[in-house]
Amino acid sequence: MYASREDIGYDFGDDSKVGSKPIKPNPNIDGGWAWMIVLSSFLVHILIMGSQMALGILNMEWLEEFNQSRGLTAWVSSLSMGITLIVGPFIGLFISMCGCRTTAVIGGLLNALGWILSAYASNVHYLFLTFGVTAGIGSGMVYLPAVVMVGQYFQKRRALAQGLSTTGTGFGAFLMTALLKYLCTEFGWRNAMFIQGAISLNLCVCGALMRPLSPKDLREKYVVRSDSEENRAKALSHSTETIKSNGVLSEEPEKKEEVANEEVHGSVQHIETGGKSGSGRSMYGLRILKTVSQLTVTVRKGFALWYSSYFGAASLFTNRVFVAFIIWALFAYSSFVIPFIHLPEIVKQYNLSRQDNVFPLTSIIAIVHIFGKVILGIISDLPCISTWNVFLMANFTLVTCILTLPLMQTYIGLAVVCALIGFSSGYFSLMPVVTEDLVGTKHLANAYGIIICANGISALFGPPFAGWIYDITQKYDFSFYIAGLLYMVGIIFLLIQPCIQKKQPRENSTEEAQV
Repeated sequence: MYASREDIGYDFGDDSKVGSKPIKPNPNIDGGWAWMIVLSSFLVHILIMGSQMALGILNMEWLEEFNQSRGLTAWVSSLSMGITLIVGPFIGLFISMCGCRTTAVIGGLLNALGWILSAYASNVHYLFLTFGVTAGIGSGMVYLPAVVMVGQYFQKRRALAQGLSTTGTGFGAFLMTALLKYLCTEFGWRNAMFIQGAISLNLCVCGALMRPLSPKDLREKYVVRSDSEENRAKALSHSTETIKSNGVLSEEPEKKEEVANEEVHGSVQHIETGGKSGSGRSMYGLRILKTVSQLTVTVRKGFALWYSSYFGAASLFTNRVFVAFIIWALFAYSSFVIPFIHLPEIVKQYNLSRQDNVFPLTSIIAIVHIFGKVILGIISDLPCISTWNVFLMANFTLVTCILTLPLMQTYIGLAVVCALIGFSSGYFSLMPVVTEDLVGTKHLANAYGIIICANGISALFGPPFAGWIYDITQKYDFSFYIAGLLYMVGIIFLLIQPCIQKKQPRENSTEEAQV
């Protein structure tokens, strides 16, 4: 659903400088194995984001099984969806130390474990831990490497590759909705979750396909860039260079650590060549010391890079427009998620299950969402069109649909509104561009990570809030009205702050003229 952190400048690869000697480009960059990476990322979006968008089917089963309030039950789905995005910055630490492939494989196992353990749930609180937390963290550990690897393997065709891989979200929502509905009908929700857990093991296969580029390949990727692209890459990798310039990851400490490791290794070899029987314990201890030393260096490097990338951007919060953008993100994503979780039950209350079984409303949102991302991206690329205006118009359309949806009580009316929700939510593809316009390329990577975290918080609290409102009013109408009004407040913040920013320079220039 979202653009890659690699696509916006977040790079976990080696950014070392190379000489001016021409190097033959790696055939796997922009071609070859790169398309296998796109396929892997596409499947990850289907299995993770698609499954999360189909959780409304399971939410109905949990309501009937455990007979709990809608607000409490909705926490299961929202925890899984929210944690997937919120843990993104912290998963970056694992990627820095272990690489994308290892992180994704472990995440696939954890996600599958969460689904399988949830099949044995005895109450909703059990699902909080197994499905919400366990499967959510596992999803985050696979999702971030999937989008990062696409950025590493592509240079010229990066936009095309990201677009192809993220369309898996729409296809996944359509396929997983039909699959979960069939499995729940034929085998019951417990067996359905068990089978889905087995299917989720394919995430490990997707992770295994994420073959890392060697440092030499990464150098070749940067050498073949044009001058303008090199300048942009230097600006986007500012956070990493800052660490190096401050000495956190300077070459001297690394050399010292390497020397220490060589000394330990030499001592081990010396003891081995000595052939003394009494030196066995010392040799074993030195081997452990060597392993711990290497692990310590790896952890320190990864943590320093991760800390600087995500917490070294305090100056971002002095930008009022960016703060307004964060407030918008806290309200926006929940308005997109709430229909996916609660629409199946709304359809049941309106006695529209027969029509919905033929073509589910959530599937309509998912399919049109694919076209929305592509069409809005094409429109915003036109020279006479402002990306910011397209972004705002899409938001106004979406909030209007959220406020209008409770008024529709026929399948045709709901289908039309859901189609508009899917199309207007295609503004997700414009978020990296809008973020860059607000903070500049220097802070783009960190700023976009913060926005994604805000979206995760929105997904975490949105569905339970809607369910809690239903428990009080016995209607979903007020849930959509309140969510729409809060969303409108976020949009108003986006409209007010640019006006203030423009007004302040004019006032300052007037004062200078008077002086």
